Amino acid sequence: MKEGFRQSMAWLHTWSGLLVCWVLLLVFCGGTASYYRSEITLWMQPELHAVAANPVSSEVAASAAQAAMTERAGGATRWFITLPDERTQATQLGWSKPPKPGEKKKGRRGNFHTEKTDPATGEVLSKPRDTRGGEFLYRLHFDLHYMSPIWARWIVGFCAMFMLVSIISGVITHKRIFKDLFTFRPKKGQRSWLDAHNVTAVLALPFHLMITYTGLVTLMFLYMPSGATAAYKGDKDTFFAEAFPRAEERKAAGVAAPLTPFAPLVRQAEQQWGSKVERISVNAPGDANAVITLSRASGRDMSTRQPSMDFDGVTGKLLSSNGEVLPGAAATQGVMVGLHVAHFGAPLLRALFFLSGLAGCAMVATGALLWAVKTRQKQAKALAAGKRASFGLRLVEALNIGAIAGIPIAFGAYFWANRLLPVAMEDRPQEEIACFFGAWALAAIVAQLRPTRAMWRIQLTAGAILLAGLPLLNVFTTESHLGVTLLLGRGPVSVAAFDLVVLALGLLLAWAAYKLKPLPAKAAKLAAAAPATNTLPGAA
Repeated sequence: MKEGFRQSMAWLHTWSGLLVCWVLLLVFCGGTASYYRSEITLWMQPELHAVAANPVSSEVAASAAQAAMTERAGGATRWFITLPDERTQATQLGWSKPPKPGEKKKGRRGNFHTEKTDPATGEVLSKPRDTRGGEFLYRLHFDLHYMSPIWARWIVGFCAMFMLVSIISGVITHKRIFKDLFTFRPKKGQRSWLDAHNVTAVLALPFHLMITYTGLVTLMFLYMPSGATAAYKGDKDTFFAEAFPRAEERKAAGVAAPLTPFAPLVRQAEQQWGSKVERISVNAPGDANAVITLSRASGRDMSTRQPSMDFDGVTGKLLSSNGEVLPGAAATQGVMVGLHVAHFGAPLLRALFFLSGLAGCAMVATGALLWAVKTRQKQAKALAAGKRASFGLRLVEALNIGAIAGIPIAFGAYFWANRLLPVAMEDRPQEEIACFFGAWALAAIVAQLRPTRAMWRIQLTAGAILLAGLPLLNVFTTESHLGVTLLLGRGPVSVAAFDLVVLALGLLLAWAAYKLKPLPAKAAKLAAAAPATNTLPGAA
């Protein structure tokens, strides 16, 4: 009975992982890159590299932002200011204006204006190239693209639930889970792929469980709305108001009055919190009832729900402190989201999350390859007799090439497009994204036509060239490249770090392509009947 249960879990583990593994691989790759989305965005906007090298204090940035907003955002109903930090060096200004008389409202964000300014002076930066940067990769891992975000989140949630089932059933299936962590036998065919899958899965098992579960919990009101709907009889506004309370907004008085300086308020908030201010928002600026809200920067604790302080916009008097003690539901939700996005992580911890994410990518990839290797061995006699591989096996092998080797090509194409497309191109962000999906689609289609060992080598080599070539591309397109940072100590460190990471990933792909060198003549004859996953190296 015990053996039967374990066997049933092995079957469940195999199929719950295989059916959604290619979507999960995309989700893992996008999510892993998202740990450095600010750094990726900075790399993709080289016009901001000079500003990144000269950080200023929060008080200086707040004063410069206030002067800039007073000059350029007259008549706005709300101001939004995001101050720079160690990861985002420019000040982000935003303001919303009501439509002019006779002007139709241009949609939800049609009257919203944004600028990036120098933190020290408040001057508008030379307009950086338009790009979604790391934000695209972040949204990709749960909103996908070219479809409704709601449908995309249902699809990703469905795949995440399969992932959770696969992880739990995999733990049950393992008899010697700790021994498997330290066991890897290279050049042993199926055994090597199983060892590689076990090591990458067990090594970061707590991370895999956490990231999958918290990913589901962050969207629980979409997936499981029944509890709140039943308790509040469908009144969602009341539910969210009680679960996640906010300070009541004051209405504008219609009487003009100057705003109090931001710098003393920032100093007061930072002294109380012992942490930096991240955002400043002003309701009804220039009005006698204006309210200035300061929000604490992430990083002091795991929750994404950071406390805020409300000040009278004219006198600077503290009106209220919010979020210091949260209700249970809000606190739990904030911690769950915080664990998932890891904004609290110091550089070393964020790097550990990133490496764990890469382990998750490897776990999904080796699982898909392992199924194909095992299935091909089961069909070995038929293949040796000259019969074709089954449709399912051929499909999985082609999808493996298109996903495992194709996704690095897509990432590389996205970054190359950022530097090669004309800066003034209309709708430039969408063109960059089109290059991402176009490159991936081409890789997937070519893999379906000929899923061979040679195709693995070609696509891995293409991904290696695209990724490893990015530091060289950076040399010819910016003055803050890896060489300048390492040799002269100038330029933002995060740009140099990006170059080093993509170079390392490119070299890893090149090594994998090298290991796929042509088979000896005898082995090539055996593989000729159905040339695909059995022609992969034995997880060398």
